[in-house]
Amino acid sequence: MNEDIRIHSWPCSYYLDSSKQWISGKLSLTPSSIKFTADKTGELLLDFHLSSIGDIKKESSHLIFSSLTILEKSTKHWFSSLHPNRNVVFNILEHFWRERLLSGAGAGAGAASGSGKGKELTGMLEGSQKRLEDTAKVLHSQGEQFDNIMRGLHKIEGDMDVADRLLTELESPSWWPFSTKLWKTPLESKPKETPAAPDPKTQEGILLRIPVIITHRTDSNAKPGKLTLLPSSLEIRDCNSQLLHRFESRDVDDIRVHTPYEISIRQRFIGKPDNSFRLLSARMPEVIPILEMQFSRKMQFLEDALGFAGAGKSPQADLGASVWQA
Repeated sequence: MNEDIRIHSWPCSYYLDSSKQWISGKLSLTPSSIKFTADKTGELLLDFHLSSIGDIKKESSHLIFSSLTILEKSTKHWFSSLHPNRNVVFNILEHFWRERLLSGAGAGAGAASGSGKGKELTGMLEGSQKRLEDTAKVLHSQGEQFDNIMRGLHKIEGDMDVADRLLTELESPSWWPFSTKLWKTPLESKPKETPAAPDPKTQEGILLRIPVIITHRTDSNAKPGKLTLLPSSLEIRDCNSQLLHRFESRDVDDIRVHTPYEISIRQRFIGKPDNSFRLLSARMPEVIPILEMQFSRKMQFLEDALGFAGAGKSPQADLGASVWQA
C-alpha cells in the first residue's frame, strides 16, 4: 500500500512559533504521517510520523478560538479555523493515530515510542479481555446452578401433582361410580414449553468487524462507529454499538471505493432521498476484498482507488477471499 497516498486534507491555520503568527494552509493526513503546507508559499512546514504523536486534544487558543493540538514528541502544534469543523478533523486523526499504534507498524522517527504506546494499549485490551472471560465463566457457573434449581423445582411440582391425585382418590367413596381415577391418567404432567426458534440473524457468523468514521448522507459530522460484515448483510453501528442501519445484500445498489481507506454505500429510492453512508477506516483495505466477493457487480473504483483495484491478488485479497469462503 502506498504510504504517500493522501487520505484527507482540511483548510486550517497553523501557529508558527518561530514567527509568532498564524499561517493559513492545508492539514493533510496520509496512512503514516501528518503534513501541513502553507497556501501562499506552498512550503511544507510540518511532516511527522503518526507513531511520533503523543496526544491529540481539542483546546482553545487565547481562551476564545477553538483549536486542535497535536503533541509530537515534546512539541505541541496548534491548528485553528478547521473546516468543515474541529470535531470531524479530531475524529479522523484520532482514529488513524490509534489504529497505527495498535497495528504495531510504527516506522520512521519516533517509532520506538509509538510501538511502546501500542504495546501499552494492547496490554490494556488483553487485561479487559481477561476480565471479560473471568466474568463469563462466573456467569456460566451461576447459570448451571440456576438450571439445577429449576430442575429441582420441576421435580417437586411433579411430586405434588402425584400426591394431590392420590389424596383425591382416597377422599372419594369406594361406592362412587364416577371416581376421578377413571378420568385421570397415571401421570398428568404439564406440557413442556417448546423453546422459541432462534433468530437466524443472531446466529449468523460475523466475517469481519472494524472501527470506522461514519458520515450519513450530506451530514458534515463524521462520527466514530463500527462496520460489521455478515454473509448476507452489512451493519453500521455507532460508538455505543447502537444499530444505525442494516443493509441487506439485495438492498445495496452500489459501493464506491473513493480511496483504499474510504468507501460509500448507497441504497436508491424513488420519490425520496437515497440512503447513503460514507465510511472511512484505517482497516478498510481488509474489507474491500470481501466486499468484492459479495458485491462484485456493484463495486465501483474511483480514480484514487484504481491502483488498489489493480492489485486484486494481494495477500490481503486472498485473506478476504478465504474468510468469505469460510
